[in-house]
Amino acid sequence: MYKKFIHFFKQDAVFTISLILAVISCFFVQPSAEYIGYIDFRVLALLFCLMTVIGGYSNIGFFHKLGKTLLNKAASIRSLAAVLVFLCFFSSMVITNDVALITFVPFTILILNMIHRNDKLILLIVLETIAANLGSMLTPLGNPQNLYLYTISGMNLGEFVLTLLPYTAISFLLLAILIWRFPKEAVSIELDEDDTSVISKGKLIIYTGLFLLCLLVVLHIFPFQLVLAIVFIVMLFTDRKVLYSVDYILLLTFVCFFIFIGNMKNIPAVHTLLSQIISGHEFASGVLASQCISNVPAAILLSGFTTEIAPLLIGVNVGGLGTLIASLASLISYKYYTKAISTSSTTIHNTKTSSPLTQTASLSTPNTSGRYMYIFTAYNVLFLAILVVAYYLLTLLP
Repeated sequence: MYKKFIHFFKQDAVFTISLILAVISCFFVQPSAEYIGYIDFRVLALLFCLMTVIGGYSNIGFFHKLGKTLLNKAASIRSLAAVLVFLCFFSSMVITNDVALITFVPFTILILNMIHRNDKLILLIVLETIAANLGSMLTPLGNPQNLYLYTISGMNLGEFVLTLLPYTAISFLLLAILIWRFPKEAVSIELDEDDTSVISKGKLIIYTGLFLLCLLVVLHIFPFQLVLAIVFIVMLFTDRKVLYSVDYILLLTFVCFFIFIGNMKNIPAVHTLLSQIISGHEFASGVLASQCISNVPAAILLSGFTTEIAPLLIGVNVGGLGTLIASLASLISYKYYTKAISTSSTTIHNTKTSSPLTQTASLSTPNTSGRYMYIFTAYNVLFLAILVVAYYLLTLLP
């Protein structure tokens, strides 16, 4: 039991850190009813609803089917790379960077094994990871830090998108340039010829309706309490298993950080010091903090000590590049890759039937975790450097 307890906290290091910070802060600010005021229930409700609805889409095999349809049209290594990378880039704007990588990185491993082109595996997974992290920054739905900062910023949707559009456009061009370097060598891909699974149109309509309700909450048209109740009740009767798969640890992480930040604000000396350090340096603070504690907690933590949300928003999104932990979504890709090289076969579960699709993973010798980290870091630092320079150049414009 003790070992399981320790293993749990090691597996969820960010939650562990947030919990420790929250508990320590309680010794300086006595727990009271004011703690309830620290917590942004709207953000938590929206996160829960979006995770639930996206989980429903995944459970009926919608993303699996979409990816399979597009991949069957790829005729060369270059077009294959373009489909996979831009699937991550554009889908992450709606389904979050985490879900995009969970869905399409296993596809990548499977397909490159099938066509015996594992020499491109590391680069393609790295570009998919960068694409998911950068594509997701354009919308409030793309990742948790965006949803949180959008909620507290007072921006409307147009202002939010325009703030991040230049960096998204630059990211798209950089990815396109790198994809163009893939060879135009012809490939033939045929996936799941015997797969006769059909997406439930009824559930697809239900989940789309729920997703639209979530958008109305984001746009401040519907109250979050109403939509939370609707999503929970509908999923309870439609597919209650999805409710079990929601990332409740992420929600608890948010709660812990809310408590920590709320308590720090109530300690005048600490609040003044942190505000002075961050004020005027929101972008740099967001980038640097993300490298150490990842961009979601960085956004929650730093937002408590500044009113300039726009540069912080850009900073924590660009800051998702760099180290492996700068964006926790990057760990998803890394885990899939290390699993592929540590076993003699790679098993990927069909999200519709849960039946395993097994392909022999004869990964070549150069495919090692060390080589992955080298390539991952090199490309992440390249993208990070270009986007940081772009930010400071754009801030100089009138």
